[in-house]
Amino acid sequence: MTTILQESLILPTQEVYYRLYRFDNAPPRRLLLLHGGGVAGKITWSGILPHLRHWNEILIPDLRGTGKTRYPDHKEHRFEAEEVVADITALLDHLAWAKLDLGGYSYGGLIAMLLKAARPAAMEKTYLFEPALPGETNDEETIRSHELILHAAKRLRELENVAEGLELFLDAIAPNRSRGSKNEEIIRERLSHRPAGLACAIECVSRATKQLDRPQLVAAQANVSSFIGSRSHPAAYELCQEIASGRSDWVCHLIQGADHALPFQQPETIAKLMNRDIAQRNQGCLPFRSL
Repeated sequence: MTTILQESLILPTQEVYYRLYRFDNAPPRRLLLLHGGGVAGKITWSGILPHLRHWNEILIPDLRGTGKTRYPDHKEHRFEAEEVVADITALLDHLAWAKLDLGGYSYGGLIAMLLKAARPAAMEKTYLFEPALPGETNDEETIRSHELILHAAKRLRELENVAEGLELFLDAIAPNRSRGSKNEEIIRERLSHRPAGLACAIECVSRATKQLDRPQLVAAQANVSSFIGSRSHPAAYELCQEIASGRSDWVCHLIQGADHALPFQQPETIAKLMNRDIAQRNQGCLPFRSL
């Protein structure tokens, strides 16, 4: 039997909406899943959730700028990554979650890494889905991509230019996507719900990318399974492999046929790998690399 609790945690600067799923037939283990920019938690994880087998409680909040999480005045305001981490920390304290596994996609992946760094003892296993990981910013392609996504954020704030902003945003994060497909139409519709909130999330990640120490943040992670779409930019998988090559606790999974939207495109494959990684960990097996 599955029960779902839907609540909002009222904080001084944010109303944090969350869904807490409880599964009676699963072992006692907790999982926090953090969505990417522009698409709320329920939609992001709905394809993966039914196939997860190792958690009896799964917490899915909406992050700042997305879904039903809002400022008290219900307007869009600039925010920093540290503030989003503080929201989730407050939510974990509210629910008395002291030990848990953690998953984060894109914008949520960056927040997940920061959360792990802030509370290393609390987070046991981490799943990262193409996290917005701060990287080198001096190469021409990275600079161009960064400028494109900031231009997208500017357009998203201008209501008459939302369509252009979404096009620029998708060009930046998924340049190899199938353009004009039904799937892209669905993605655009979902991203258009709170365009100014998406702009705030984009700018939040952009500022964090410039300010954070990537090696230090990576070093703070432990027991990581990272998921990269085979149609994403090759540099994403190369970075994952580079990190994993020097670590025994970092596994790279290349998801065939997927791009940056991999949680929506290959949910069953991802859930199967998440289940397998936990099963191997429970059995004391060393992780393997899925190539």
